[in-house]
Amino acid sequence: MTVARERALNWLQGARLRPTRQRLALAEFLVGDGKDRHVTAESLHAASRASGSPVSLATVYNTLRTFCEVGLLAEIPMDGNKSYFDTRTDDHPHYFWEESGELTDAPKEDLRFASLPPVPEGMEITKVDVVIRMRRR
Repeated sequence: MTVARERALNWLQGARLRPTRQRLALAEFLVGDGKDRHVTAESLHAASRASGSPVSLATVYNTLRTFCEVGLLAEIPMDGNKSYFDTRTDDHPHYFWEESGELTDAPKEDLRFASLPPVPEGMEITKVDVVIRMRRR
């Protein structure tokens, strides 16, 4: 078994997910090299096709949702109809590079909130997403 396959298998088993062929193939792309990833369903689908382990786009979407539900991925919604999926699940800000459409981690050490707006009655804050959009001058 390759190191990438073993990482993927451990990742799935840590979340008590059955390692189906499709889940294992997608997990290898996401965590096989041990690096953090920000992917869209479309980019993950393209990677699976290019590797010779094609998985349908519908399966990619369903698998990403499942990975989010069990806490393996964090979803970062963008522009209303597009989401990025992050293998790093702790709270941290992101840079969005407008020219390339790439999403990357931003350092969180210098991020400060003095306050947040009041929450409507009966509601609670579950998460604050910070995406810093950038483009060249």
